[in-house]
Amino acid sequence: MAATPPPRERRPSMSAPLGDLQGPVGPGFSRPKHKRTVTGFGPSEIKSVEASIPEPQRAARDLIKILQTPKGFTTPEEFEKECVRHIETTLARSLYNCDEFATYAGTALAFRDRLILDWNRTQQNQTFTDQKRVYYLSLEFLMGRALDNAMLNVGMKDVAAKGLSELGFRMEDIISQEHDAALGNGGLGRLAACFLDSLASLNYPAWGYGLRYRYGIFKQEVVDGYQVEVPDYWLDFNPWEFARHDITVDIQFYGHVTKYQDDDGRTVSAWEGGEIVRAVAYDVPVPGYQTGTTNNLRLWASKAASGEFDFQKFNSGEYESSVADQQRAETISAVLYPNDNLERGKELRLKQQYFWCAASLYDIVRRFKKTKRSWKDFPSQVAIQLNDTHPTLAIPELLRILVDQEGLDWDEAWSIVSKTFGYTNHTVLPEALEKWSVPLFQHLLPRHLQIIYDINLNFLQYVERNFPKDRDMLSRVSIIEESNPKMIRMAYLALIGSHKVNGVAELHSDLIKTTIFKDFVKVYGPDKFTNVTNGITPRRWLHQANPRLSELIASKLGGHEFLKDLTLLHKLENYVDDKEFRKEFQEIKYANKVRLAKHIQDTTGVSVNASALFDVQVKRIHEYKRQQLNIFGVIHRYLAIKAMSPEERKKLVPRVSIFGGKAAPGYWMAKTVIYLINQVGKVVNNDKDVGDLLKVIFLEDYNVSKAEIICPASDISEHISTAGTEASGTSNMKFCLNGGLIIGTCDGANIEITREIGENNIFLFGNLAEDVEDLRHSHLYGTYSLDLSLAAVFDAIHGGMFGDANAFSALVNGIVEHGDYYLVSDDFASYCKTQELIDDAYKNQEEWITKCITTVARMGFFSSDRCIDEYAEMIWNVEPLPPKEQ
Repeated sequence: MAATPPPRERRPSMSAPLGDLQGPVGPGFSRPKHKRTVTGFGPSEIKSVEASIPEPQRAARDLIKILQTPKGFTTPEEFEKECVRHIETTLARSLYNCDEFATYAGTALAFRDRLILDWNRTQQNQTFTDQKRVYYLSLEFLMGRALDNAMLNVGMKDVAAKGLSELGFRMEDIISQEHDAALGNGGLGRLAACFLDSLASLNYPAWGYGLRYRYGIFKQEVVDGYQVEVPDYWLDFNPWEFARHDITVDIQFYGHVTKYQDDDGRTVSAWEGGEIVRAVAYDVPVPGYQTGTTNNLRLWASKAASGEFDFQKFNSGEYESSVADQQRAETISAVLYPNDNLERGKELRLKQQYFWCAASLYDIVRRFKKTKRSWKDFPSQVAIQLNDTHPTLAIPELLRILVDQEGLDWDEAWSIVSKTFGYTNHTVLPEALEKWSVPLFQHLLPRHLQIIYDINLNFLQYVERNFPKDRDMLSRVSIIEESNPKMIRMAYLALIGSHKVNGVAELHSDLIKTTIFKDFVKVYGPDKFTNVTNGITPRRWLHQANPRLSELIASKLGGHEFLKDLTLLHKLENYVDDKEFRKEFQEIKYANKVRLAKHIQDTTGVSVNASALFDVQVKRIHEYKRQQLNIFGVIHRYLAIKAMSPEERKKLVPRVSIFGGKAAPGYWMAKTVIYLINQVGKVVNNDKDVGDLLKVIFLEDYNVSKAEIICPASDISEHISTAGTEASGTSNMKFCLNGGLIIGTCDGANIEITREIGENNIFLFGNLAEDVEDLRHSHLYGTYSLDLSLAAVFDAIHGGMFGDANAFSALVNGIVEHGDYYLVSDDFASYCKTQELIDDAYKNQEEWITKCITTVARMGFFSSDRCIDEYAEMIWNVEPLPPKEQ
């Protein structure tokens, strides 16, 4: 038998020393061993590496660095030169064979070069200064297009526009070539993206951590009125990411736990066996506005630890199984929110969450260990924010690292963990508070299940000591729900493992303390709970989405300082009665409506009147957001128009009802709402009696770049969730900042918007949050009568006016026969009456414009910059780090 060949010698590279081998995590596996240069070396190591380079080489290197470091372009000619260089060399395209996509690529790469310089300087500055960093863990980052944002943030859009014009291209056409980064779905992900923008713009040292979804959530197509999900191939060309193939983390699943005594007599747990999947890092630069700070968003992709291809299997004819390991591994980061209606889907979702949390924690801990500080300093160097319950597994994972791998005792490790994490809650809906079954945990993450049980035991003993006579409280606050099967309540784990818990609007923060977390307020006291009302970045949602309005505001306020301090908008109230200002404000709104009308014509084939009132509801499709209330209101309006005489119709305000948003693949009721909207549109838009008086539009595949067209064009936007169900909402802020008005319930941030802009400038309707439970109770156990106007709408649906009535039976029966959980009938009359008030208000255009300008002027509070400063002060205890002067 041939002797086993010696292992191939691993030679140290020029850029990084080899790491020390760490202990086993299973048979034949060892922990990853990479060490990083730019982000991995601590200050002392960088100095020692510098000192080890011989003097002549160091001098030569410094000279080359001075001569060759690109300075970035400052003129249209310099930009053209950089753009053309990339087209001809990076893309290998002749300028004579250059189309809009190639020009987009050249433009993006030219700006990327500029960002890289700032990015490297920022990371080096943060490493040398070695102060506390924020790590923002979010399963979604709905970033939108990067090029336009980068151009505006570095202040070079006009330069690039002129350069592109000289090359024969229009800026709008070039920007439209970019795919939206498909890393999120709804408000949760867009909030995370706004926060990254503000963190960089305010110079806070911060990293985002997420997953690099290969196909996004899905690309939405509408076929015969139904939503159809197809892959979103957004990564076909993505110049904004950098693959870090040298940054890999081996993530373990399944296996078993063995316990043994170490040399000091400590009981040590070892997680062994199972499967290893490799996480590979991809970095995305996040530039700040008018600052050199460029922070990092690190995304993890999954691949097989054993390699992509098994030659032995392939050579023996097992072609499919030769790539099976790679395919199984890649499913982890393939799709955002895999359908979890099936058990395999639930397992994949939990796998996805642990994969991302474990890779991120490994990275954070590795970076901390480079500083050679003691573990007690960890919370003073690291702040980790959990964006909702998805990253909650980071809590037991950090405990596992500290106890199992670093040898800390439990109490010390728990003290570190609970001082490090902050938890942002985004919902009071019970079905949205994640729970995972104990058997699934036992199968997939056996060591973490043990740790969660230990956390729970310690917590319940604490509760028992402090509330000895309230034994029922123990079952109410337990992380483990005693159901069949037993379930792990992730929101409770997130709360117990964090030093601060915040809601995202005043109403929401009050509700979590009086409903889902009521007992925890007794246990911990009110100080653990706080509120940070959400905000949006004015750079993207005003300056980028509505440049003419941004310039108009700047002309009155003496510059663009309001984009860094949105409270300066209050000065616009001085111009509410200024005729020239009002005229231009109105012209900008009309031009934005013409642009949206063109988009509607191009994408749906339906022609709409830009002078009509544009009524918009674009957001995730969900029963609590009540798109069904909106479309029932549209049918009510349609029936009323049909019943009118021609003379009565002449007095009507024409209206375009615009919908957009995706339904989760397994959410049949939401998909039915989309189908009803499209069926109503098919009937209404082709009814010659109605003409331009009413149009119904569903814009497919709603995303950030579509929102940038829609928000500036809105006259009225709908934020009509059942009171007490929407945590905050941020799209309401985007519409208001762009001079649109709101119809909404007293829910989420609508309440604070009302307080800021005044009750005269918002159209509120419906029941209040404190009445919702009583109404639901009376639906089930008391008298329940359907609103008569809504009954007429349902009669039209039952009569087949919009196609097969059976297709909508579940939607209608949920309201008529199954308790109307979201109070559609209770709020319907109030909703329709308020829509009539909107019609009357819109007829008086002078008063309407006054409302719109006043609304814009009073939106200063709703900036994500204000949010980040509040997080930094109340939760993270972190200071800004301005970039060093060049």
